[in-house]
Amino acid sequence: MKKSAKALLGTGALFFGTGLVMNTFVLTRTSKKVSELKKSIEEKNNPTDKTAPKEILRAEGDAWVDSKDYDHVVIKNRKNEPIHSLVVKAEEESDKWLICIHGYTSSPKGMGSYALHYHKRGYNVLLPCLRGHDISEHKYITMGWLDRLDIIDWIQYLSKTYNNPQIVLHGVSMGAATTMMTTGEDLPFNVKCAVADCGYSSVWDEFKNEMKESYHTPAFPVLYAANLVTNVLSGFDFKKASCVEQLKKSKTPTIFLHGEKDLFVPYRMLDLNYNAAACEKEKVSIPDAEHAEAHLVHPELYWDAVFNFVEKYVK
Repeated sequence: MKKSAKALLGTGALFFGTGLVMNTFVLTRTSKKVSELKKSIEEKNNPTDKTAPKEILRAEGDAWVDSKDYDHVVIKNRKNEPIHSLVVKAEEESDKWLICIHGYTSSPKGMGSYALHYHKRGYNVLLPCLRGHDISEHKYITMGWLDRLDIIDWIQYLSKTYNNPQIVLHGVSMGAATTMMTTGEDLPFNVKCAVADCGYSSVWDEFKNEMKESYHTPAFPVLYAANLVTNVLSGFDFKKASCVEQLKKSKTPTIFLHGEKDLFVPYRMLDLNYNAAACEKEKVSIPDAEHAEAHLVHPELYWDAVFNFVEKYVK
């Protein structure tokens, strides 16, 4: 083999290997990045001062799901793969349903502090497990892109199982991205509206920002390599996984919320998503709120905005 060919093969192998490292670090359920973030979340959930108002609210939410007689529901998605959700029925019979979608490194139970507010208003709650998380049987995390198809399968499950359910989607962080990506698809009429809390504009933009802010590295070559590897292993593309592009096709009324001190998913992404959305829409900025803490920092502002919007569409 000629030296030039060997050099080309070596370069290709190095490029692919670089991408494999990032994919393993960020997008597998056993990854170091996931472990680090879980530890950070656990420390945040177990603060020294547990009497702080937002910590009381967080603890209330964490305990809520376990306090309920929930069902663990498993169905097969369109690829004949098992997908999992927890279901908490309303106290009285109701046609109102919330699909409450968790973020990166979180879990269905981690959405308790959101779900309880809907449950108090008479909603049934379905808490899906996204790919590569908690009770999911998928190995790879897909950042909302393939999850959007699973959410549609859950919508179809509710529509077939219950009589004319009115469905609301409410997602946070990666769950918000999943929500926005889902609304770009052709959804049935009974998906009444959506709530997107601190979602990124695209997977590419989010990873690029994280590399710059946390690791002080440029997108090339690592992000390009990781995108190639992820296409091979997980079947999705960082650039194609775009909330902005999906929202251009959305017909689902959506309220966009974002904490003004969010650095993990930059606050500037609020306007990128909002401006792209072709649907009926509102946006709400939450002062002083860091990532995924808007509902804890200003709960009255947050929930008044959410339910003033949702109740326009769910009767």
